[in-house]
Amino acid sequence: MITASPGARTTPATTHQADWRQLWREAITDANALLAMLGLEHLASRLPADDAGFALRVPRGFVSRMRPGDARDPLLLQVLPQLAELDQVPGFSTDAVGDMAARSAQGVLHKYDGRALLIASGSCAINCRYCFRRHFPYGDEMAAAGQWRKALEHVRQDTSIRELILSGGDPLSLATAKLEELTQGLAELPHVIRLRIHTRLPVVLPERIDTAFQRWLADLPLQKVVVLHANHANEFDPGVDAACARLRDAGATLLNQSVLLAGINDDAEILAALSERLFAAGVLPYYLHQLDRVQGAAHFEVDDTRALALLEALRQRLPGFLVPKLVREVGGEASKRPL
Repeated sequence: MITASPGARTTPATTHQADWRQLWREAITDANALLAMLGLEHLASRLPADDAGFALRVPRGFVSRMRPGDARDPLLLQVLPQLAELDQVPGFSTDAVGDMAARSAQGVLHKYDGRALLIASGSCAINCRYCFRRHFPYGDEMAAAGQWRKALEHVRQDTSIRELILSGGDPLSLATAKLEELTQGLAELPHVIRLRIHTRLPVVLPERIDTAFQRWLADLPLQKVVVLHANHANEFDPGVDAACARLRDAGATLLNQSVLLAGINDDAEILAALSERLFAAGVLPYYLHQLDRVQGAAHFEVDDTRALALLEALRQRLPGFLVPKLVREVGGEASKRPL
């Protein structure tokens, strides 16, 4: 398990914690309101109608980390709808990574040996414009439905599954009591030894890692891995540091996966700063993903030649343990494809 480096900016747990559910409800869902908060009203004419078919959603705490007056702010560009999302680009599809071909049961994707991924929820605290599941049929595919019964039955029957991956949407959008239902079902599956949670909430809504959640995670008799998702060092603040500290205190190993995004982090200095900032918060860089070619996200793509040059620059600047693996997910392949 990683420990935070001496430079980590953490804040101690307090007896009073903000209600993450209230903060969730207070998220910004109107692009014009977001621009007004940042003094960027003049950009309103560049917004697509109906948010390009993918609703804007961003917590106010994440907005507070954006730079007012900066139309190229790297956090803003991850969430602000763009006219480019309406372009129909060859090679970009609604199922960029072959999720539906990997469906094994309701809400269960079984792509890789020894691991099964559960679509725990269709909700996210933040809607990232490059999301590879922005077109996913969440209404039909929800592992948490019916107290996880169908998902757990699939896992029960396949004793080769040693690791469960909670994804979505964001699994931490579920109430802790709902996650406890899953825990109770896992008690009957001795072949499952590890729980991995893929989540953006500790970064965009750190208040989610509250006392009740921390207690649930700490009590799990499983190996625990939490994979965060941050793309830029500016996404971190003392609240995020504190959430990471609480996850580590609950016995979780913390990793991060990023997406290489044109105009946001396709720069060696920015990527190096992200790796350093992650480690200061007790998180190891894990994956740097080439963009999943989902319809509506083509304007974020960085070509492989530049991506490989950035990776080499990181190798020259950073110790090996801070250099993420550059990968692409290809539907039907047995693992992520290294570049």
